[in-house]
Amino acid sequence: MKHLRIGTRGSVLAKWQAEFVRSQIFQSTGIEGEIVIIKTSGDKMQASPLSQIGGKGIFIKELEDALLEESIDIAVHSIKDVPTQVPPQLAFPAICRREDVRDCIVSGNGATLLNLREGARVGTGSLRRQAQLRHLRPDLDVRDLRGNVDTRLRKVEAGEYDAVMLAKAGLDRLGWSHRISETLSPEVCVPAVGQGALGIECRASDIETSTALARLDDAETRAAIVAERTLLSVLQGGCQVPLGAWAHMERDELVLEACVCSIDGLQYLKQREAAPQAEARALGERMAQRLIDAGAQNILEQVSRQRG
Repeated sequence: MKHLRIGTRGSVLAKWQAEFVRSQIFQSTGIEGEIVIIKTSGDKMQASPLSQIGGKGIFIKELEDALLEESIDIAVHSIKDVPTQVPPQLAFPAICRREDVRDCIVSGNGATLLNLREGARVGTGSLRRQAQLRHLRPDLDVRDLRGNVDTRLRKVEAGEYDAVMLAKAGLDRLGWSHRISETLSPEVCVPAVGQGALGIECRASDIETSTALARLDDAETRAAIVAERTLLSVLQGGCQVPLGAWAHMERDELVLEACVCSIDGLQYLKQREAAPQAEARALGERMAQRLIDAGAQNILEQVSRQRG
């Protein structure tokens, strides 16, 4: 194999991620890559809130279609965009080592979450971030905001928003970390399932490509992602549910912290559990049951009705 066609979305961040994967593949295997830009339905519907257009797979469907049609060989995704159900003809032989999982605040005057003025306009397209923001600061004017990272930052500069909430990993990758006013601890704002991790998808039947990509797989990151995505799957959540989960290694154990929050932030459940790294899937299942026992299903059903 001498060449791979690498499918990606066309945003600045998505292209950076695809270039990163291309260089990693070349360094580890000597295989050259060609970037193929594919516009997804999520990119085409920028005017609509994610919670309304249904978050499941809208940023990856066209990429997966291209894989199935064999017009590309691999696709690079942010794991947090990948639905829990993946077509059986496709597989993820590599989940790259995870970057920073945390959320961050970028504000016009450098204000932190606690220092933002009462009634400050804060934008984010994530239902999870909106719910946790309202839980932490019920006085803020939290608004839905779509668009690429650079678009969102411009809206803060223009004064349309006092602040925006973003994934820190995206700003780090683009070299914009200096724009961050505050980085929020995962204990304060629980990250999205898969946040900070990149996954490389290919056809399950393409053994040669799978074998080459496996060199980029990070076992610790994969275990964390399995735990988080199992939890999400059991709770039947798509990408757009107010659920946060963060799995990480602590003293040779895989620790999973998760929260479920009502859209208004008034109802907030949080649980923590640990298991050996090899039991990542079982850990996710147990955590889901603990949250269900605490009332998570009722909150998620209420969210579903509100969005319906």
